[in-house]
Amino acid sequence: MSSINTVLNFTAHKPHVNAESAADASRASAKAGVLHQLPVHSEVAKPLVPKPIVLKISQVAKEYVLGGKQLKVLEGIDLEVRQGEFVSIVGASGCGKSTLLRLIAGLDAGYDGNIVYLGQTVRETDLSRGIVFQEHRLFPWLTVEENILLAFSATDVPKAERKARVKAQIEVVGLSGFEKAYPHQISGGMSQRVAIARALILRPKLLLLDEPFAALDALTRLKLQQELVRLWEQEDLTTILVTHDVEEAVFLGDSVVVMESHPGRIKRIVPVNLPRPHVRADLEFQRIKEDVLQDFV
Repeated sequence: MSSINTVLNFTAHKPHVNAESAADASRASAKAGVLHQLPVHSEVAKPLVPKPIVLKISQVAKEYVLGGKQLKVLEGIDLEVRQGEFVSIVGASGCGKSTLLRLIAGLDAGYDGNIVYLGQTVRETDLSRGIVFQEHRLFPWLTVEENILLAFSATDVPKAERKARVKAQIEVVGLSGFEKAYPHQISGGMSQRVAIARALILRPKLLLLDEPFAALDALTRLKLQQELVRLWEQEDLTTILVTHDVEEAVFLGDSVVVMESHPGRIKRIVPVNLPRPHVRADLEFQRIKEDVLQDFV
């Protein structure tokens, strides 16, 4: 209608324009109006395809002999982890969460049930699975650079490539300038970064973290949690974290596996359906955190 009004106003002020030209303009305007009324078909969003399952744990059980008696540590553990997923496992002391992590790492083959990673049953360690413990476990007589280089001891990676990869990994964890420092010359948080760099240097596809920040002060822990998220996104790692800290579990995880004790079992799995990065002050973050905490109070 506005286009027609424009034409009419134009002809009103320009009396020498002939009627045929005005009619042509009117028809063009009407045609444009029809075109504007045609429906615009927006592209239909394709459904997200779930990433493949890379780790499948089925009916896993574990026992120890204590004082001549069988002690059940884990029972009926079922868990699936997809490629690139960050899974947090939270539970009270003695619930078997660290034991489960050791089984996934292949550090203990004495279990019942099945643990299958990338189609292979896990019964021993493998370079595709890296692990970081609560203690950094650095050798005090070796420098930062040498401690990371130690990870190559069982590989045939050429020396030149080793040095290049160590230099790059030190940059990734933010320790450039400390290559020649010894463990006693750096802080606890920096030592844990070295341990993480050592675990990542062989480019594992699965990173296992056994309470890596538990011994650190609160401020350092918060900073390293953010650093871990950055590394996880940058390296596209499938990651499993064991922790006592519910807030840490929710902040880092795509889901939180809640374990109960005696024997260790999975009570439930809580999805963390929040956009990244997770914001601690967000109301939904707080709701999920309080929901998980209810299992322990």
